[in-house]
Amino acid sequence: MAESLTDNTADVIVVGAGPAGSTTAYHLAKAGLDVLLLEKTEFPREKVCGDGLTPRAVKQLVAMGIDISEEAGWLRNKGLRIIGGGVRLQLDWPDLASFPDYGLVRKRDDFDEQLARQAQKAGARLYERCNVGAPIVDDRTGRITGVHAKLGEDKREVTFHAPLVVAADGNSTRLSLAMGLHRREDRPMGVAVRTYFTSPRHDDDYLESWLELWDRRGPGEDRLLPGYGWIFGMGDGTSNVGLGVLNTSDSFKELDWREVLKAWCASMPEDWGYTPENMTGPIRGAALPMAFNRQPHYTRGLLLVGDAGGLVNPFNGEGIAYAMESGQIAADVIVQAHARPTPAGREMALQRYPRVLKDTYGGYYTLGRAFVKLIGNPKVMKIAAQRGLTHPLLMRFTLKLLANLTDPTGGDAMDRIINGLSKVAPKA
Repeated sequence: MAESLTDNTADVIVVGAGPAGSTTAYHLAKAGLDVLLLEKTEFPREKVCGDGLTPRAVKQLVAMGIDISEEAGWLRNKGLRIIGGGVRLQLDWPDLASFPDYGLVRKRDDFDEQLARQAQKAGARLYERCNVGAPIVDDRTGRITGVHAKLGEDKREVTFHAPLVVAADGNSTRLSLAMGLHRREDRPMGVAVRTYFTSPRHDDDYLESWLELWDRRGPGEDRLLPGYGWIFGMGDGTSNVGLGVLNTSDSFKELDWREVLKAWCASMPEDWGYTPENMTGPIRGAALPMAFNRQPHYTRGLLLVGDAGGLVNPFNGEGIAYAMESGQIAADVIVQAHARPTPAGREMALQRYPRVLKDTYGGYYTLGRAFVKLIGNPKVMKIAAQRGLTHPLLMRFTLKLLANLTDPTGGDAMDRIINGLSKVAPKA
C-alpha cells in the first residue's frame, strides 16, 4: 500500500529537476505557490551536454538571481568561432537590448544542482532520489491529480497530490507517455555525443563550432556528415569536445557516433591533446528532441516543459535556454490560473500555455525544420560552409538566426528580417 502524507500535497508538482523543472519550480515558489520538485537522481549528477550557454540562457540565470560571477565558478565567453570551408571566423555575440553580450560555460554536473538549490531557496520542496512512476488520474474527469513514486534508498512507495503537474522529465518523459502523449515522428531529432580531454585549449573565451563534420574512416572518399562538432574550453584544464548530429540523413542510423567522435578527435592537431590517454571520462550520448516534437504542451492538468515538450532549437541544438524559458512561461501561466476562482476560469488560463509557446517559438521552429532538411543534404552543407563563411556580414546574420538572438522591437535590419520570417512562418 502506497504511503500518503499531508506534506505530499501541493499546489503544483514538478517532475524532474533539470533546467526546465528547477526554473518552473523557482518561479512558482517566488510567486507564493506550494511546489513539490521531484528528482529521480541525487545531486550532483551528470548530464550529456556541451556545457556552453548562449546569452539566451544567461538571461534566464540572471532572472533567477544566480550568482554568475567568475568567482562563483562561471567562465564567460565573447562569442562563437566558426570553422569550415577552409575559413576560420570569430563572431562576437550581438549587442542587444534584450540579451547580454556574453555567454557562459559551466559543467552540467553542478549547473543543474545550482538551479535546483535556487528553487529550494525560493521555497520549493525538493525530493531527491524520487523516482516517479504512474500518474494518478481522476476516473471521472481524466485529469492528472498526482503521481506515484518510489522514494529514497529503500524505494518506499509514496503518492504526491496536486491539481497541476509539470512534466520536466526530459526526452523519455514517461509521465507524458503515461498520459497518452507520444512523440511526433515528423519532427527532427538530434543526437549529442561528447567527452572531456585534458588540454592546453581549456582557456578559450570563444565557443568553437566546426561546421564540417567529416567521416574520414576507412577506404574510399571522405563523407560529410549532417551535423557539427564543438570544442568548448572549460577553464579547468579540460575541453568539452563533442558533436551534434541530425536524423535527417541516411547515415544517421547506420553510424556509431562515438566512433565518429573518436575519429574526428584523432584528426585534430596533436598539441591540442584530444587523444585517448588525455580523455578524462567516457564518451556519452543523449537525444535532442527538437521543434515541439511532443504535443499538446498542456492537457488535463499536465504541462510539458523543456525536452519533455521537444523544445530544443533545431537550428543549433541548444536546449537549456528553451528549457528555462518554457519553465518561466509555464510558471507564469500557472500563477495566473491559480488566482482564478472557478475551475472553468483556471482551465481557460491554462489553455493559454500552448498558444504562448507557439506564438513565441512556433514560426522560428518551422524555419528551423526547413533548415534541418536542407543541411541534411551533404552537397548543400558543403556549399553553405564554403561560400557562406567568406561573407562576415552574412555570417553575423546567420549567428543571430541560429542562436535566436534578436531584439523583438527597435532592432537592426537583420533583427527585423529574422523576426519577420518567424512571424510569417506557420506556427505548427
